[in-house]
Amino acid sequence: MSMSTQVDPYKPLALGTSQNQRVKLNTNAPFTPTYIQASLTQSGDPQGIYTNRVKNRHIVLENPDRASNVQKERDAKKARRESEKKKRKSTALGRRPAGAKGLWKLENGAEKFDLFLPLHQLWMGYMSELLGLSPPSSVPVAEAMPNASSMHPKLVKADFHGSLLTVRQSKNPCLVGLSGIVIHETENAFKVITRKDQLKMIPKQNSIFTLAVPLYSTLLQTQFEPAEAVSSALSGQHSGTVLDAPHIAFDLYGNQFCFRSADRAGRKFKAKETIEL
Repeated sequence: MSMSTQVDPYKPLALGTSQNQRVKLNTNAPFTPTYIQASLTQSGDPQGIYTNRVKNRHIVLENPDRASNVQKERDAKKARRESEKKKRKSTALGRRPAGAKGLWKLENGAEKFDLFLPLHQLWMGYMSELLGLSPPSSVPVAEAMPNASSMHPKLVKADFHGSLLTVRQSKNPCLVGLSGIVIHETENAFKVITRKDQLKMIPKQNSIFTLAVPLYSTLLQTQFEPAEAVSSALSGQHSGTVLDAPHIAFDLYGNQFCFRSADRAGRKFKAKETIEL
C-alpha cells in the first residue's frame, strides 16, 4: 500500500512576492480572438474586424431589458389615474359626501331669521357690485333703474344664497306667500328661513318666485360721495331686508331654473317663451 500525500486546501497560492499580483494566462491562441475570427466565416478579413471592433473594447454580451411601448402606455395611464384621484380628494366635497357628513344640517336653535340677516346684507352688496348699481343720491328713480337687458344674463347666473325669495304662485296653495332668506339651493328646491324662524324647503317645479334686488348700491361710500347723503339713504337698508328700501322685483320661474348654482354659472341660457301654470 502506498501512502498518499496530504494536501492542505487552505494553503495560500504561491503568486510571487507581491500579494496583489494577478494570475496571467500565457497562450499563443487566446480564446476570445480565436473564437471571433473563427465565427466570421463570411468575412474576408476577420482579424481586421476583431482589431477594429472588439479588441480593447467593452462589449455587452446580452441586451438589457427594455420596456415595451405597451408597458410605457400602461404606466402612463396608471400615473394619470393616480393624479386624478389626488385631485378629487383635494377638491371640494360633492353633494352626496356633504349630505352624508351633515354639512347642510343646521344645529338646534340656529333656525333664526335674525341670524341670517348679515348673510342677506352681504348678498345685497354682492348684487350691487354684480349689477353695477348706482349709489344712493338725488338721482331720480327712472334714471337709477338699470337696463333690464343687461341685468337678465347676470341674474340667471348669480348666486342666490342670502337672497330674499317670495312664492308668488304655486300649484301647492300652502306655499303661496311664503317668504324667507335662501340658505341653501339645490337642483330642485330652495331651502329658506322665514320671518317666523322656520326652516322651509320650497320646490322649484310648478312655482313662480319673486326676487327682490336693491335699486341703489348698498356698498360703502367712496371718497367722491358725501357721507351725509349716503348715510341718510342707507339708514334703513342696513337695519332690515331689501324689501325695506327701494328695490326691483323680478319673476323667477322655477320650471326653467332647475339647475344647481354651480351649473348655472357656466350654462348658456336661451330666451324662450314661458308657459303659465
